[in-house]
Amino acid sequence: MGCMTTSSWLPALWFLAILALIPVALWLLKRSPLPLAGLQPGLRVVGVTSLGPGQRLLTVELGEGASRRWLLLGATAQHINLLTELPPQDLPAPERVSFAKLLQRARGGQP
Repeated sequence: MGCMTTSSWLPALWFLAILALIPVALWLLKRSPLPLAGLQPGLRVVGVTSLGPGQRLLTVELGEGASRRWLLLGATAQHINLLTELPPQDLPAPERVSFAKLLQRARGGQP
C-alpha cells in the first residue's frame, strides 16, 4: 500500500528538467550572434518613434565600417517608405544608472 516506484517519479523529473532548461535556452538565444527576426548581418535598427496606431519612423543602419549608412524609414501596416538617408553617427553607450541614483534624482538630489 502506497509504495511508489522510481518509474512514477520519472515523468515529473523530466518535466522539471525541461522547465529548468527553458530560461537557459532563452538566455542562449538572446546572446546568440545569429540574427533574429529576419534581420541580415550588417543591418540594425538604431531607433523607433511611434507616430500613431500602426505608424512609425525607423532609423536603420546598413553596412559596416566606412560603407555604413543610416536610412530614415516611414512604416505603416501596408508600406515602408524611404524618407531620407542620414550620415551615420556614433551613438554613446547607454548610461547604466543604479536604482540608488534614480531614487536620489527623484528626491531632487544630484547624482
